[in-house]
Amino acid sequence: MEDMVYALVQVAHNFGAAMVVGGSAAAVWFVSDDAILRRLALLIAVGWALQAASGAAFGATSFYYYGEFPDIHGTAIAALVIKVLCAMTGFVLAVLYMKWAADWEEYQRYVARHTLFGLGALAFTAAAFLRWFS
Repeated sequence: MEDMVYALVQVAHNFGAAMVVGGSAAAVWFVSDDAILRRLALLIAVGWALQAASGAAFGATSFYYYGEFPDIHGTAIAALVIKVLCAMTGFVLAVLYMKWAADWEEYQRYVARHTLFGLGALAFTAAAFLRWFS
């Protein structure tokens, strides 16, 4: 059962990552319509929330089955901190974009979309380091 729980949490985590990176990539390279960009911002915000919730679920699953959180150190801790900071910043920026980007200058929207993509790419990269250094 433990492997099933971890696998289901991983599925949620993967979908969150796909929403964050795919949504922001589409916003940078393929979409120019403001209404669609705001809908993509919603998708990205949901993806970041899913990333945060499933990340916490990894720790909770370990605590449930082993009575302690995963023993990580060094590079893995740094990668986890990076992922958490990306998730918090990305979620807030996506919500701000969704709610107020219509009032922003084009350059501000451009920077926000590229920042969202950069945060997603950075979190994705940090995930590899967290996985292999823990």
